[in-house]
Amino acid sequence: MAAPLVLGIDQGTSSTKCLLVDGSGTIVSLGQAALAETHPQPGWVEQDAEAVWASVQEAVQACVSPDQAGDIVAAGLSTQRESVVAWDRATGEPLSKVLSWQDRRTVALAASIGTPAVLDRVRAISGLPLDPMFSALKARWILDSIDPDRTRAKAGAICIGTIDSWLMSRFGGEALVEAGNASRTQLLDVDRGTWSDELLAIFDIPIAALPRVVPSNGPFPALRRLAPLPDGVPLAAVMADSHAALFAHGAKRPGDVKATQGTGSSVMGLVTSGATLDPGVCKTIAWSLDGIVHAAEGNIRAAGATLRWVAGLLNLSVDDLMALAEGADSQGVSLVPGFNGLGAPWWDDQAVGLLTNFTLGTSRAAVARAALDSIAHQIADVIDAIHRGSTPLGRLFVDGGPTRNDDLLQAEADLIGRPILRGSTAELSALGVIQLAGLEIGLWTEAQLADRQPRLDMFEPRLSEATRRGARERWRRAVERSRFRDPMPDAA
Repeated sequence: MAAPLVLGIDQGTSSTKCLLVDGSGTIVSLGQAALAETHPQPGWVEQDAEAVWASVQEAVQACVSPDQAGDIVAAGLSTQRESVVAWDRATGEPLSKVLSWQDRRTVALAASIGTPAVLDRVRAISGLPLDPMFSALKARWILDSIDPDRTRAKAGAICIGTIDSWLMSRFGGEALVEAGNASRTQLLDVDRGTWSDELLAIFDIPIAALPRVVPSNGPFPALRRLAPLPDGVPLAAVMADSHAALFAHGAKRPGDVKATQGTGSSVMGLVTSGATLDPGVCKTIAWSLDGIVHAAEGNIRAAGATLRWVAGLLNLSVDDLMALAEGADSQGVSLVPGFNGLGAPWWDDQAVGLLTNFTLGTSRAAVARAALDSIAHQIADVIDAIHRGSTPLGRLFVDGGPTRNDDLLQAEADLIGRPILRGSTAELSALGVIQLAGLEIGLWTEAQLADRQPRLDMFEPRLSEATRRGARERWRRAVERSRFRDPMPDAA
């Protein structure tokens, strides 16, 4: 171990992970703490705000030994994105549950305010389609519940923010939100990087209730209450988790794209300034340093979640499901995981889950294969949409837990029809903010980071173009069926 050390904290949906790296870029230790979610009603997904904070404390303690703590010179924080929580600005006490990015309770609210004019303005200003995944509708639902007349929110007594804001509030000082995270709230002018008065009016969110937007390199409050760290370790970088993974890949050129795969999937690629985007993808802020860097992104709602669901259905572990799918033929079966509608590039809340083309002879292995292929097809859909924009595609990187499976990555290369690159480091979100934090304190340079890029595994397409096109056409027909609207009213 070579001092000094930099700590990366990655607060995710199902756990918080920590990574400790020395000055040479070598990973010294890791720590992890699990985090639960609850489902009090169908479509509702909540987490406890204090449990989120406790998971950070636990993960830091699991990662950092007392003798290492004094050598930590900086830290970086990456977080799950669109999840939102309200807290008392004076006491710091949470006033609501964390409404997860997966939460769908605001579908009816979105429909009620989503006139054609509102849909156009929301998309034009925020870069995002009106959808319950983003924070604005959740923030409105929370304020409607705890401050319906907005008295406390307008007075600034209530603060409402994303997970990075909530965690930084635990360190004290002014309420802040990092620009990339703020761009996922649907309340930010994505071109200016400032809160939009027009969007705040549409969603009825007083500006006094929001944190101040700051760049990805801060300044931020120093770390506190994270034993065994001494209070005062500089927090030098904050990014949203998917954005931090893109940074860690070394994707710094327009056209570089990565697909982070976990519960869902984020397919994100840097775009040229003023680029034209396909309507199936969003415009977002990748990070803000010397200026705003924009990206095109498509969000897939079910990736690893599909594997877990099918594994449960077949009474298997996810690892056993993947083994069953390996080398299997889907036998023409398609699984469209519209468990709560479809995300990019369709953005269809009314789409339904669908298993199609099965027969009495369909095997468990075919269903397992269809589940695995559904991830690859969805990523291919978003890649196609990004490709329809005005920024030419460059390198395609992948990361996240499911990408440890070679069979899945071969399927992705086959169905996308392009080579894909997998790095040897799994914890890319933590590594991305570590890299930025080290740059900010002068511990290393951009050139040194480029030299340290990990070895990449390349997966080349093996399918013939005719076979690929046939598979993609079967998938598109299945998606069309999942989005079918029955024109006949339900029988009385």
